[in-house]
Amino acid sequence: MKIRPKHLNEGDTVGVIALSNPFDMKILESQLKIFTDMGLRYKLGQTIGRQRGYLAGSDEERVRDFHQMIEDPEVKAIFCVSDGYGAARIADKIDYPLLEEHPKIFWGFSDITFLHIAIQQYADVVTFHGPSLTTIADDRSKKMLYQLFAPYEIYYDESLSQLEGIVPGAVRAEIIGGNLSRIVDTLGTKFEIDVRGKILLLEEDRLGIEELDRMLNQLRLAGKLKEASGFAIGSFGDGDMLPLFKEYLWPYKKPAVVGFHIGHSTPNIGIPLGVEAILDADEKVLRLLPGVE
Repeated sequence: MKIRPKHLNEGDTVGVIALSNPFDMKILESQLKIFTDMGLRYKLGQTIGRQRGYLAGSDEERVRDFHQMIEDPEVKAIFCVSDGYGAARIADKIDYPLLEEHPKIFWGFSDITFLHIAIQQYADVVTFHGPSLTTIADDRSKKMLYQLFAPYEIYYDESLSQLEGIVPGAVRAEIIGGNLSRIVDTLGTKFEIDVRGKILLLEEDRLGIEELDRMLNQLRLAGKLKEASGFAIGSFGDGDMLPLFKEYLWPYKKPAVVGFHIGHSTPNIGIPLGVEAILDADEKVLRLLPGVE
């Protein structure tokens, strides 16, 4: 069992940092109200408002910002303000034992997937796959932040989005994964995703079918499709992708469901990673245990 960070309480302070691309400060200023509306205080990291080329600061600046938030006793959760590219550049510079010693809520998605995978492997801490602060645009996505205030299960069915079970069956296992491109980026590195006996979450943004084919084939050749115990798949924004998913996943006879609004979608439903989940392709349901204690 992975370490679950402690839940938030009203009046707590959360840290806001940029580990990938820079962002529009005007958008951030309006989005910070999300925290104050929930009774939270916030502390901005040194990477906020900083830019070095296409990154929100140098590798050293970004990893230092992350470490300072981990060490700060006032900060109870760490939110990534943006995504895009660059998080993987700091993966080998993070002090994972430090995070394991001071487990905190860590929230982000897309490019941050690389760090979710790294943290779960080297710090053994539950993390949260949810919209970056500058991309939270609807009420349902905002409401998912309340899972951080008390331990409760998440129940995802067709009341949230249309789902399709493309391979039948049900499985109970730990859920990991996130953005497909960043999952593929881990292959061949010390952070290569370990999917053995786990439910693999796959999501992506504006992906062409040739690109999807290439990345699914790469996962197949790396043995990841064979090793996983099930597949929870995002909407991918195009029904034409379904036949390709069926082609790649059907031979393994592992439960697979497509259509979750988790990741690059509206709403973007935040979920914990590294917790036990039940994926039922026949009932078209995903249930997840709490990510906080």
